[in-house]
Amino acid sequence: MADSSTDPIIAIATAPGRGGIGVLRISGPRLADYAHSLLGLTPRPRHAHYLPFRNAAGEVMDEGIALYFPGPHSYTGEDVLELQGHGGPAVLRRVLEDCLVRGASIGLRLAQPGEFTQRAFLNDRLDLAQAEAVVDLIEASSAAAARSAMASLSGAFSAEVDALAERIVHLRMLVEATLDFPEEEIDFLEKYQAAQRLEAVSDALDGVLRTARRGLVLREGLHVVLAGQPNVGKSSLLNALAGDEVAIVTPIAGTTRDRVVQQIHIEGVPLHVVDTAGLRDTEDTVERIGIERSWAEIARADVILHLQDARSPGDPLDADIARRLPPQAPVLVVCNKVDLLDEAGQRALASGAAGSRPAAGARSGAGMAGATGDGTGTVGIPAADTSDALLVSAHTGEGLDALRARLLSIAGWTPGTESPWLARERHVQALEAARAHLRAAAAHAAHSDQVLDLFAEELRLAHEALCGITGQFTSDDLLGEIFSSFCIGK
Repeated sequence: MADSSTDPIIAIATAPGRGGIGVLRISGPRLADYAHSLLGLTPRPRHAHYLPFRNAAGEVMDEGIALYFPGPHSYTGEDVLELQGHGGPAVLRRVLEDCLVRGASIGLRLAQPGEFTQRAFLNDRLDLAQAEAVVDLIEASSAAAARSAMASLSGAFSAEVDALAERIVHLRMLVEATLDFPEEEIDFLEKYQAAQRLEAVSDALDGVLRTARRGLVLREGLHVVLAGQPNVGKSSLLNALAGDEVAIVTPIAGTTRDRVVQQIHIEGVPLHVVDTAGLRDTEDTVERIGIERSWAEIARADVILHLQDARSPGDPLDADIARRLPPQAPVLVVCNKVDLLDEAGQRALASGAAGSRPAAGARSGAGMAGATGDGTGTVGIPAADTSDALLVSAHTGEGLDALRARLLSIAGWTPGTESPWLARERHVQALEAARAHLRAAAAHAAHSDQVLDLFAEELRLAHEALCGITGQFTSDDLLGEIFSSFCIGK
């Protein structure tokens, strides 16, 4: 990853492959003279010039539009020149190579991944959360995610974080101004209502954290694994949820030998649904490898759908599978093929009268950040209780809406709502760290024998954690990791 060098940089800013338009982007200080030598004229700022793109020998390589944005009023905060021509790979590469040759005298070089946006951050055109939102907007997999990413890019998330940081700074100012007078510590806490102020800030931070968790789910989605013995309808359920024949379905047990992954969206929330090989003892070498991969996939799941055949509740193999499922992820028991039961059988299954079955109607664990308010989870239901199992038919679609609603509930998502902005795992971790420091500060404020220095230090650490989100306190290593994930040209 490039450092904060001010060398001029260039890259193709459009996606690889053929297209109607291809864009070359150049950024650096004092590009006006270079632009004149390249174009044969001095471009007017923010004015579209239609002209031929000639090489050093005067040969026309392409024709298109040149745009010049003098710094600091540009994307990067430096001078930016964009050449918009035809989108063929060969013609773009030809113009790029000519620009590099003619820019050698000013040190023009190829840009590294994310370097344009990194310069925008370093030149205070974007904060770090906004810079991350650039790639989130590009990678958004749904309209809801795109809207939330655009809100983050516009500064909605940063404004929430900055407001929290400002309130903590104000409290820090009062505390640190009092540190020179240690005999007034207790008076300070009472006079400035420090505990009450701190509680109000903590409540506001909790609200931002809840929203950030929703934004994280919207950005990354849920890793949902379909698990169960062979022929319970896992592939059929995947096809039903996807609305397409993405997995092979046959009456032959063991048809699925390896995982099949399909991304779907529910209320704009992406779900990465994984169909796995049926879980059973087998002598077939290939099938056994597939089953081992199934268990590995189950271990990584955010949510496990334990599919069972509605016609045989309490099957011993289902009980064995339920005992082996990992405890860290929520497990939903899904009784499939209810369309093959008569009305009496459906009523018996729904009422739990069909007999004992494995425990685990709905185990909510700490594996999902949004499963509960504090991520601690709930206790599983009794073994003979089938009332919390989901009764579905992958063939007719019965019960699928209830399944979708349950998945959204596990994600902490309320139907009909949207996250006002996207968030990343590091944002959630920073907010959780800030919350922990505020709670420690509250503990110090609650005990008159605690020194005011500890109260002030916890406020400082909370403030620092928040500022790490927008990049005011961020290590160079983290910057390198973030921007290296961007595409070249951004």
